[in-house]
Amino acid sequence: MNKNHLFIGLRVLIVIVAFILGIFATYFIGRLMIPFIIGFFIALLINPLVDFFQVKTRMPRGFAVLTSILVILGVISTAITLLVNEIIQGFSYLSRVVPEHYKNFAVYMENLYNETIAPIYTNLLHLFRDLDQSQRSTVLDSMQFIGENLTNAFSSIVQALGNGLYFIITKLPNFATILVISLLATFFISKDWHRIVKALHKKIPKKVQFRINQIYEGLQKALLGFLKAEFKLTFISAVIVFIGLLILRVEHALSIALIIWIVDFLPYLGAILVFLPWVIYSFSTGEVFLGTGLSILYGLIVLQRQLIKPKILSSSIGISPLLTLFTMYVGFKLIGVIGIVLGPLTFILMKIFHETGIFKDIWAFIVGSNRKNTGAKD
Repeated sequence: MNKNHLFIGLRVLIVIVAFILGIFATYFIGRLMIPFIIGFFIALLINPLVDFFQVKTRMPRGFAVLTSILVILGVISTAITLLVNEIIQGFSYLSRVVPEHYKNFAVYMENLYNETIAPIYTNLLHLFRDLDQSQRSTVLDSMQFIGENLTNAFSSIVQALGNGLYFIITKLPNFATILVISLLATFFISKDWHRIVKALHKKIPKKVQFRINQIYEGLQKALLGFLKAEFKLTFISAVIVFIGLLILRVEHALSIALIIWIVDFLPYLGAILVFLPWVIYSFSTGEVFLGTGLSILYGLIVLQRQLIKPKILSSSIGISPLLTLFTMYVGFKLIGVIGIVLGPLTFILMKIFHETGIFKDIWAFIVGSNRKNTGAKD
């Protein structure tokens, strides 16, 4: 092995160690700086509005930041108030109709037991009496095994729900603290935004600035495009749900569609969290038409998401529908459901690094070449 190969091996090791250390540093620093990172991104998002108030009304920068934050909080509060009001009306309706449905469900279960379960139980009891002792022991052991598994499963579900509720309650003070600090950080960062940017420009070399700007523009396009695509997909699903519920003549269709729209943002559960228990309840209470209609409606939602998701994602984040579908599938096979989201985003990140020349710079460092970046001035 000559010196050149030895130096290449050392530089490869340096790149790997730097990559691993960068991941750990990002993780630990991110945990310590969460409110300030949130504040930075909020400041980044509201800067166009702050600049608008500052230029158009000629108000001081600090007052423009405060006005922007109050306007955004006002819009969010108004939207939440309208949504909560609609949900309250929906729950008010449910409080009137659920008792009646509960009575019907109780009557249905009673009839089901008397007409179906009780005769089956009686027949099984007769069959059990006809078995010999060893066969009875086998049946009893099997029933005991099934009962223990069901009990353990139910206990696990209840424990998980209790732990989740306890976790949420215990984290509320921490969440409130992070929220307050994030808003304060947003105010101070946005207020001194231009000063911070100017100071960074003086400290960071122009070549590094050029690379950072390229990566920032690519990530901004990808992340905003992804959020835009998810909003489109969930909005289309909510519209389909609303129209379907109107056809099925379900009361408070708008409230239910809004709830499903919110739930649909959950990566693992989504709309099935609402549809599955609703369908089961409808069939169990004899409302076959409603249960069938809800099943078809959910099938339409799943179908439209599978058909148009690659197309919307490709148009929003800048890769072809085939590549989008491929990265979604690979991500799903590697890490499960969350891979459907992380697959395209990881590919976009690699694409940005390739386009900005990051990989070429790393390779040039490894092989020891003195490649110069022609895209930026030193």
